[in-house]
Amino acid sequence: MTALARESCPAIPDDAARFQAEQGSRVLARVAGHGRVRVEAVSEGGSAQTFVLPAPAVQLLTDMMALLAQGRAVTVFPQDADLTTQQAADLLNVSRPHLVKLIEQGDVPFRKVGTHRRIRLDHLLSYRAAKEAQQRKAAAALAEEGQSLGLGY
Repeated sequence: MTALARESCPAIPDDAARFQAEQGSRVLARVAGHGRVRVEAVSEGGSAQTFVLPAPAVQLLTDMMALLAQGRAVTVFPQDADLTTQQAADLLNVSRPHLVKLIEQGDVPFRKVGTHRRIRLDHLLSYRAAKEAQQRKAAAALAEEGQSLGLGY
């Protein structure tokens, strides 16, 4: 299986993997704040190798293990990955037709590969962050207006 094929297939844990992920995430969470971590990998056959995980990898692995412990599927994409419209819609938690509308309005940048639209992950994450900031600003304005009208709880 190529790296590209692996990145689009979520890792769905069974019960044994969930238990192991829960144990591993607890250990990683305890050491994650210390930056780099030295890890000893031991195979089923007993041979061991020691290596160092850089701080970003420790944080990513901690987050992935916590999600796997919850039984949630995990997929890893590089930041500059091209997503299909369905993958992008799933990430934004919107329907594919709604995402296509956002693309056609020029809200989400894309490129064409043949007849297919592709959205870069980093562009999609920027769009999502901007929308979330806009929503927080609107919620704060509503809360302020409610307080000025004496509608507080």
